Amino acid sequence: MQEAFIRLWQNCKKVFLDKAKSFLFTTANRLFLNMMEHEKVVLSFEKNAPKKIESETPESVLRADEFKLRLENAISNLPESQREVFLLNRIDKIPFEEIARLQEVSVSAVHKKIYKALDRLKKELPELRERKI
Repeated sequence: MQEAFIRLWQNCKKVFLDKAKSFLFTTANRLFLNMMEHEKVVLSFEKNAPKKIESETPESVLRADEFKLRLENAISNLPESQREVFLLNRIDKIPFEEIARLQEVSVSAVHKKIYKALDRLKKELPELRERKI
């Protein structure tokens, strides 16, 4: 209701005095309906969201640490140009066009370097073959 009064105050130059009551009711009704629609969306996302595992087993933590170490080694084994482009795109989230400008190469060259880097990583780490990276 407070939001409806705030909107009336913001629009006081546009709303005539004899229409203020209907403006308040209409605004409050729309705000309520918008809020309920938002709640539906939130509940549907909560319902459909994958459940997080509450407790990680020591085995899963160890496997994750081992995979992280193997991934870091695989990335460090990439050729310098592929590694640099891969890290700029995948870690720093820099778009291909910006990387091409920074390295003074074409965008297609950046695409090719990232493709080759991903191909080498997938060959070294079989776990990445099933995942979309």
